[in-house]
Amino acid sequence: MGQGSMRDGSPKRVRKESPADEFSERVLTINRVAKVVAGGKRFSFSSLVVVGNGQGFVGVGLGKAKEVPESIRKAMSRAKKKLLAIELVGEGTIAHEATGSFGASQVILKPASPGTGVIAGGAVRAILEALGVRNVLTKSLGSNNPHNLSRATLDALEQIMEQSRSQRSRKTA
Repeated sequence: MGQGSMRDGSPKRVRKESPADEFSERVLTINRVAKVVAGGKRFSFSSLVVVGNGQGFVGVGLGKAKEVPESIRKAMSRAKKKLLAIELVGEGTIAHEATGSFGASQVILKPASPGTGVIAGGAVRAILEALGVRNVLTKSLGSNNPHNLSRATLDALEQIMEQSRSQRSRKTA
């Protein structure tokens, strides 16, 4: 397995959409699912895609279809519908520490000083890079399933978003 390929051997895909929406997509996983029926097996594919503009907007979508390109297209459209807006502070880091969980996965995000980089792996790294975070420390605990990790990361980012919203409302009140 060389650099630039995923665990199942398929290459990583990074596409740039038209300049109008300027979202970059990254395929996290492509999973082949077999349904056993009379006369053999029917195969379908599920794709997990992260979409972001690198300036505080990120979304994750899951698409399922009989063909891989169709499942990626569906995942992209679902990810664009579920965009989150997160405020980045300083030199591209998060405002404060947050812990997110989903299923058996748990993700801890900590702000880092400039020059640290994105210390993360797998799905967490892809989401934070699509978001535009440049300095952050992370730790994933429990399950390393990409779907659960991506949902746990979004949970942590939502907590950051909610706290910054509540702080803003306290300042105006």
